[in-house]
Amino acid sequence: MAGDLPWQRASTGRSRGTRARRRVLIVCEDEKSSRYYFESFPVDPARAEVIAVGTGMNTDSLVEHALELVARAARSDSPYGDVWCVFDRDSFPDANYSRAFELARAHRLHVAWSNEAFELWYLLHFNYHDTGIPRNRYAEKLAPHFRYDKADRTVYDRLKERQTIALRNAHRLERHWAELGESRPEANNPSTRVHRLVEFLNDLAELGPT
Repeated sequence: MAGDLPWQRASTGRSRGTRARRRVLIVCEDEKSSRYYFESFPVDPARAEVIAVGTGMNTDSLVEHALELVARAARSDSPYGDVWCVFDRDSFPDANYSRAFELARAHRLHVAWSNEAFELWYLLHFNYHDTGIPRNRYAEKLAPHFRYDKADRTVYDRLKERQTIALRNAHRLERHWAELGESRPEANNPSTRVHRLVEFLNDLAELGPT
């Protein structure tokens, strides 16, 4: 069923209850940019422990590593309630990219992908785009709006006031592909589901006191 696809499932937000402390694992492809971004969400540590890991891995190898971390946590009796994998399309073979989704689906992991690059999410804070952009042009597209550095830990704060715009543009882009009858992350350029993870973290941040 389409709803069972990890890139189509809705985030679980508050659906599992709001009283128990949640443990959330976010496994990122890059070691700095996206990890720093997700670490910056104002989630109350008394309500949820959000662990973002930068791996330097990609596509199926990243999902395999996420599964190793999940198994390790389960063995130590501290399982994760929600697990997200964050990776780009880049120039990896379709087979690796497709296998990453298959692995995630089989193990019920969430996928916040980008085609071609994570920076598409940043770009959507300023403009809507549904025409493919080579990954080496994202910095050029971002330059008129703000100075981007992968090692910058303040990107979340700098973009926060425009997040509503980014969410609106991302959902519009998602509808664009749906209206075309396309559901192939490896082929749909540009496309992303990073906004699903952002909405999930926003839900966690909005939880009331314990």
